[in-house]
Amino acid sequence: MRRTPAPGAAENAVDALFLSRIQFGFVISFHILFPAFTIGLANWLAFIEWRWLRTRDDLWRDLYFFWVKVFAVSFGMGVVSGIVMSFQFGTNWAVLSEKAGNILGPLLSYEVLTAFFLEAGFLGVMLFGWKRVSDRLHFFATCMVALGTLISTFWIISANSWMQTPQGYSIDAQGVLQPADWWAIVFNPSFPYRLAHMVLAAFITTCFVIGGAGAWYLRRGVHVDAGKRMLVHAIAFAAIAVPLQIVAGDLHGLNVREHQPVKLAAVEAHWRSEGDGRGVPLVLFAVPDEREERNHYEIAIPRLGSLVLTHSLHGDIQPLTAVPRSERPPVKPVFYAFRVMVGLGVLMLLLAFASLWAWKRRTLFESKWLLDGWRWLSPAGFVALLAGWYVVEIGRQPYTVYGVLRTADSVSPNIQAAAVLSSLVVYAAVYFFIFGFGIWYLRKLLLIGPVKQPPKHLDGGEKTPARPLSLPDEPMEGG
Repeated sequence: MRRTPAPGAAENAVDALFLSRIQFGFVISFHILFPAFTIGLANWLAFIEWRWLRTRDDLWRDLYFFWVKVFAVSFGMGVVSGIVMSFQFGTNWAVLSEKAGNILGPLLSYEVLTAFFLEAGFLGVMLFGWKRVSDRLHFFATCMVALGTLISTFWIISANSWMQTPQGYSIDAQGVLQPADWWAIVFNPSFPYRLAHMVLAAFITTCFVIGGAGAWYLRRGVHVDAGKRMLVHAIAFAAIAVPLQIVAGDLHGLNVREHQPVKLAAVEAHWRSEGDGRGVPLVLFAVPDEREERNHYEIAIPRLGSLVLTHSLHGDIQPLTAVPRSERPPVKPVFYAFRVMVGLGVLMLLLAFASLWAWKRRTLFESKWLLDGWRWLSPAGFVALLAGWYVVEIGRQPYTVYGVLRTADSVSPNIQAAAVLSSLVVYAAVYFFIFGFGIWYLRKLLLIGPVKQPPKHLDGGEKTPARPLSLPDEPMEGG
């Protein structure tokens, strides 16, 4: 399926390919942050509203109105960045669209038909229907939006997982991939593990933002009741979700070992097998050298890699030197990104358990170092999420469809490097302007914090004006 470049176009093709990869990586790095955040936030909103319906506690209602504003802004930025990303399949990756479009196209369209329409249909009721529909109907709308985010995740991860572990297809005489078994395509070998890993990552990302915001309010001495409620629920959820994420990651790693052994070798910077049952060391740190095919300044624990990667002290994995250089992904970014993800995961686990212990001992809210820990780790989920996606996508190289279609053969023919570079510059400028303003506005919302909402009446009237959930003599930053 390799195509031959036109004479004299090799250098431009290389430049265009490299720039196209940078452009897609830049756009998707922006995009993935917002859907991941809104996946967790939509389900948090459903939980908040359920608690309000059960207790009629005004604080739950105030928290709902606070976080629904954050959700609306984040959802809008996710939609905008997603639309821009889809254009690149036609402009920069036309061959990928031509060769694999019969499979990827329907999977992505199912996401629009089943998830986006569901979210869009109920989003208006969720955002603007508080005094216009019944409490139960409004709660139903919130749940449908939350369900829509999960369905969207299902289809997107299915499409991406198929590119990682393709099956259920045939190749016709023109080299086009044709669907042969949709069940096998949708539920490809890596899909269940990657779906669980992604959903948990989204929930944990949102969890630490909520906990970090609550800790910040407590450290500032504002919105104390709201801050305590947010932090306590974040701790309880993190203490459950982070260990589950470790289990999901372990199962995903076993799946990668079976279906993408070169990616796993790059993750571990494993160049050669020792043999004789010596096992694989767990490399904590190293400077991989792809030219010399070895690691410099390596710090490793003997045999522990075998226990983690194969669940046996004597297990082995395929080394990088088992395949030609042309079949290997870039080792350094995969190796380091994986350790960033795991390192942040360990810090989040330790913070969650330490906070849970302090909560049980009734010392949580007086512990400055724990509150500061939640503040500092509030963006950790976003960083770990990006690092994980870099491992997945860079580790798949040199293929777009693993083992079937190479990235160099997926780029649009006759595309000019200058055109890709100019569009990349425009994207960067527009993104930093639009999303910079959006992030600034989100920060402003977080600084203002939850405000007291007027009670809901059948006639839509208000008894009392909205006021901040803080003491009158406390200054409100950003308000």
